[in-house]
Formats: sequence, C-alpha cells, structure tokens
Amino acid sequence: MKTKARIPGKTKTKKSRTAAIIIAAIIAAIIAAVIISCTWRSSPEDIIVYENDNPYIANVSVPQVSAHRSGSGIAPEETLTAFKYCAENSDFSVDIFEFDLHITKDNVLVLLHDDTLDRTSDSEKIFGKKDVYPQDYTYEELRRLNMGAKFENEKGETPYADLHGEQVPEELKILRVEGALDYLTSISPDFDYIIEIKNSGEEGKKGVDILYEILKERNLLNDTVFGTFHEEVSLYVDEHYPDMARSATIKEVLSFYKAAITDDKDFNPKYIALQIPYNMPYRLIANLGTATVINYAHKNNIAVQYWTINNENDLEYLSSVGADCIMTDYPDKLYNITDSDS
Repeated sequence: MKTKARIPGKTKTKKSRTAAIIIAAIIAAIIAAVIISCTWRSSPEDIIVYENDNPYIANVSVPQVSAHRSGSGIAPEETLTAFKYCAENSDFSVDIFEFDLHITKDNVLVLLHDDTLDRTSDSEKIFGKKDVYPQDYTYEELRRLNMGAKFENEKGETPYADLHGEQVPEELKILRVEGALDYLTSISPDFDYIIEIKNSGEEGKKGVDILYEILKERNLLNDTVFGTFHEEVSLYVDEHYPDMARSATIKEVLSFYKAAITDDKDFNPKYIALQIPYNMPYRLIANLGTATVINYAHKNNIAVQYWTINNENDLEYLSSVGADCIMTDYPDKLYNITDSDS
C-alpha cells in the first residue's frame, strides 16, 4: 500500500496561516482591551456611599478643589503670588493646596516641583549655567531667583520674564514651606494640604524629619496628606512618623488596583489616600477612574484624589463619579464645575 507523501511547502503554509490567525486574535484582543480601558466611563448611579471616618473622603456630591502646584495654570507655580491668587480670589475657592518640596544645601525645605530650577526660574541667567539643583545652594542664594520668570499665561504672555535681581518682588522669590503654611493659615484654618517631598534617599528622609516638625509645630498634621514617589521615603514615614497620613506608593497603587478588580476581602492598606492619574497615557496601563476603583477605595476607608486633571470633560466626569479631590492647574475651572453641581 502506498503512503501519500507530505508536501513540505503546504504544511509550512498551513502552520504559518494558523500562527498568523492566533497572533491577529491576540492583537485584536489587546486592542479591544485597551479601547475599553481607555474609554470606559462609569455611571454616577454605580457609586456606593459607605460609612467611614477618613476626613479626606468627601461624602458629598462634589469633590474638593485642589490647586495643583498652587495653581500653576493661572499663576507662577508654587510662589506666594500663586497662593495669594488662589486663596484670596472672590471668583473661586480652593479646598486643598498641593505643592512640592526640595531640600537646600542648608537644610531648608523650599517649594519646587522639578529637580532643577531651570524650567521655572531665571537660574541660568543668575548662576550662569544650566541644571541648577536646589541642594547645591543655600536658601539665601536661591532667593536671588525670579520663580515667575518662565510663567506663561493662557494668552501666551510672560508678564514676569524681565524681572531680575533687585526687581524681583518677594512674592516671586523662592518660598520656604514655613512661609507658605504661615500665609495660608493666616487666611483660613480650613485649608488642607497635599505635600510631596521630591528628594529620594537620605535627602528625602531628612526632608521628612524637617517637614514633620514644621507640621507638628503648626498643628497641621491632621490637615496634611504626605506624598512621595520614592518608596524608601514612604517606608521611613511608616517607621518613624506613623501619625503622618500618607498616600500610596506606586507599588501600592498597583496592588490596590489588583485588589479592587478581584474584590480582595483581606485588603489592609497603610495609607489613607490614593493620589492617582486618570489622564492618557496612564489609562493604557489601568483605568483608575471607574466605579470599581472608587467604591473599593471608599469601602476600605481610602480617599481617591486625582492628578493632574485639566481637561474639562475629565473634570466633569470625575466630579460626577465620587472623586474625593481633583488636583488641577486650573482650580478656577474646577470650582465653576463643582459650584454648578452643588
């Protein structure tokens, strides 16, 4: 009996087609998952109200308005000019001020978001070089800078760009954390604070030591959520300052998300707030702006605080689905949304 011979070319072609179909199916599934993750929006009716004792859970129909970098879209970020514009403005109000800290050469905590002073100040002109790091200078040396030099308003104007040296007013000089807190508490005792230390390692830990004493002296520990992107600094807070409320680390956010989508019954966090993004491209990784996320957080006594939301559609959406706080560069726009909803 003759055996029919296999044709090598046909076998390879069939296997190639099968592999191509499998790969196409996988790609299609990934694309579908990404589209769903990026576009899915929950209904306000899906939000559940839980009893809790976390003071940062809003428990109202609108979120708290937080001025991100003290309102960097409408004033020079993290300057006294910005604080005054947001705190004393009759057209809108702010509930929470968010700002960032770096430690100087002489152990002063100053307000600054970036690792260097290049983007926001005239540091290159004053110090004659790029990449000016705050930890390389004393507080008094840094006070020579104009922290509003690079500010550009929505009209494209740079109203403070030509101020240098003695022309720079106090309200545009670099601000130490004590100055920011003393000003804000003099305006209102009702403000809350989200304060992030940007330094890592030993500098970050030293910054925590200094900040803790400043907050304790001013009786502001219960009004502040501490944050950092550096896990070792968060762990240092847990070990040395357990009475300092903090937000989740990056790893903890990822663990939280897994717990939320599986409804983990044994979840036991060390933080009181999620400070999380909703913007693209973050939704390519995980959509954190859903009822599943918000409900699970509230069930576990965790506040949900979003950064940095400037798109008005996103502001409106997150306002409608139980966000406790929204950090935005334009607190005036968010206030108009929440004020109309309240």
